[in-house]
Amino acid sequence: MTNRIPLIAGNWKMNLDHMQAIALIQKLCWTLNDADHDYRAVEVAVFPPFTDLRSAQTLIDAEKFEIALGAQDISRHDSGAFTGEVSGAFLAKLACKFVLIGHSERRQCHSENNEVVQAKVAAAWKHGLVPIICVGETLEELETQGQSAVPVAQTIAALSGHETFGEFVIAYEPVWAIGTGKVATPQEAEDVSKAIRKAITEHFGAESGQSRILYGGSVKANNVAGFLASGEVDGVLVGGASLDAEEFAGISRFQKHIVL
Repeated sequence: MTNRIPLIAGNWKMNLDHMQAIALIQKLCWTLNDADHDYRAVEVAVFPPFTDLRSAQTLIDAEKFEIALGAQDISRHDSGAFTGEVSGAFLAKLACKFVLIGHSERRQCHSENNEVVQAKVAAAWKHGLVPIICVGETLEELETQGQSAVPVAQTIAALSGHETFGEFVIAYEPVWAIGTGKVATPQEAEDVSKAIRKAITEHFGAESGQSRILYGGSVKANNVAGFLASGEVDGVLVGGASLDAEEFAGISRFQKHIVL
């Protein structure tokens, strides 16, 4: 293990209204607290829909829960005539720490290219948010370019052209493993994470190369320990399994499954 604090991030996608969000966060935090989870050793964050954020923030503050809050997307713009978009300034006011940027569903369904992702990373940093930059290859790209080419290129593109640098996280999510039941092997996740870290270090320096790199793609409590046994993988970005409080708590407590 490295001195990078593991991050377990739950992307709820377009699921759960604000009342359901309250119930899930309560159950998740109660479960982790009952297990004496040390949030300083393993950070846990949830990414509800925009409509749930205020309720989640109020609950977390009132109950003094130690879970972190994140948003699923951010606008490139601070304010103005951009119907349906959400400014980083608004997210910061809701005490969001993280924001997902460049998720494969945004890239595919909303035509977000590297230029858009780069602009959103800049917006996140401007408003004091930590971008979790999602990268990953489709099955076709895997077969034609190999496993690391696309995620490395997407990472470099997202981090290039900025006047100032802030904290960031990279989430490697092979598109072919998202919601399909197919999972990259721990060795594959380690190899791609190592290639991403090497590229970041070469382009942006050793300090940036120590940023956290997550794996995402059909992560469950019964397979998470394999991915996080490697010193190259610093956490996971969880989709469907994060909607089950007990399952997500089990993922967050991955260390109990790792024999050092």
